[in-house]
Amino acid sequence: MPPPCCGYLSQYTHHHLVVFLLTFFSYVLLHASRKTFSNVKVSISAQWTPAFQNGSAPAFSPGETWEENRLFEDEEQATLFLGALDSIFLFSYAVGLYLSGVIGDRVNLRYVLCFGLCGSAVVEFLFGTLTEWLHIYNVYLYCGLWVLNGLLQSAVWPCVVAVMGNWFGKAGRGFVFGLWSACASVGNILGAFLASSVLKYGYEYAFLVTSVVQFAGGVVVFFGLLTSPKEVGLSLESETGLSPVERDTDSHRPLMSDEEDEAEAEAYARQYQSVQQPDEPLAEAPRAIGFCQAFCLPGVLPYSLAYACLKLVNYSFFFWLPFYLSNNYGWKEAEADRLSVWYDVGGIIGGTVQGLISDCMGKRAPVLAMSLALAMGALMGYSRSPNDQVINAALLATTGFFIGGPSNMISSAISADLGRQGALRGNQEALATVTGIVDGTGSIGAAGGQYLVSLIESKLGWMYVFYFFIVMTGSSIVFIIPLLFKEVLAMWRDRQALRRQL
Repeated sequence: MPPPCCGYLSQYTHHHLVVFLLTFFSYVLLHASRKTFSNVKVSISAQWTPAFQNGSAPAFSPGETWEENRLFEDEEQATLFLGALDSIFLFSYAVGLYLSGVIGDRVNLRYVLCFGLCGSAVVEFLFGTLTEWLHIYNVYLYCGLWVLNGLLQSAVWPCVVAVMGNWFGKAGRGFVFGLWSACASVGNILGAFLASSVLKYGYEYAFLVTSVVQFAGGVVVFFGLLTSPKEVGLSLESETGLSPVERDTDSHRPLMSDEEDEAEAEAYARQYQSVQQPDEPLAEAPRAIGFCQAFCLPGVLPYSLAYACLKLVNYSFFFWLPFYLSNNYGWKEAEADRLSVWYDVGGIIGGTVQGLISDCMGKRAPVLAMSLALAMGALMGYSRSPNDQVINAALLATTGFFIGGPSNMISSAISADLGRQGALRGNQEALATVTGIVDGTGSIGAAGGQYLVSLIESKLGWMYVFYFFIVMTGSSIVFIIPLLFKEVLAMWRDRQALRRQL
């Protein structure tokens, strides 16, 4: 039977709430600073391709007088470089995810998390603020800093998912993680409003505000985050708030593994059942799983490939939506920034609602497949949006619901399911490693897509970009079809067994 959809929330402790909020807002701040770059692309492009004539100088003044900060001949070259920077960031981010996931399962998660938050904040300050203050304009410097930024930011997501997986058990994970995974969308909204509020003073101040806030958040997390219930002497029973008597046996089983028997689930629960006493020796820490072993776990590869296609679409909206709204409809940059948040609003609602539905069904793949099929229609509808901000916002929210929702589910709840599945037999740590693999593979797809988006737009136009998005969304459905058939078959067998019992 599927786990109950409600009733488990009241049994969590205040420790769960603190962990939820600290991990949530740490990624909110990270995504707010990441969103800043996409929100100020128009201003950066204008700064890198200044007008040839400076009205305050005589007409016969040499061009170099007002062109010292020129990096490109025209706006098209600047746009291609901005797309290349997006790809550079995502490729380095993907490589870093593969590494940081493995590190996170072997080093204190709090140290890795805070290092990523504070280090990324410093690099963003150097990239967007200090270079502008000192009038340093260099293509190679920008590329180097953005590679470093991608590596540092990659340390955050596997750590926060692993911490959440340590504290929140199987029961209700779809709803809890669906609500929690709104952190990226909330960060996008916060970043858009912060950037638009100070953009009139110069794009460097948008980077300044978000980087300072992110650094302060890293310090708070370092001193306040508990990475595991063991740090306060809680067992698995306490961390989930549910005892084995109160829980249905199916709630011990990860949704990814229908063949797991009850003995494996009980063995996993017994690993954490006793509370550590001060005078007792500490139990041996679970052995961390290898990278190749994690890649071969059931469900990891198909979900990683599906997420590669889906994250390409999701991050294309993330990086290019304000630029598209400003250039395609002629709206002001600040207006485009504020309008773009409706995509994230849809993603927040989609991730929470679809996570709750998957909890009630006891399966994830059918919910994903249905949402992605509807996303293809939503993309076609949005590509034909009229020049009206209200209609555009409504279509954006709908598109975000059907694309952002599945994206949030795969990167959070499903990654946690995969990292806690029965194939591990409860004696190995794999959550951060599996999360790094899924998100890293997704980032590789997103990285290649960002340059393709700028190339397709410059050669064929925005309509063909949306056709490309539809193809990628359909490809993500193809990769989860085996898992979909498996889960539908399991649901049919459960229903037949229930009928026989009645």
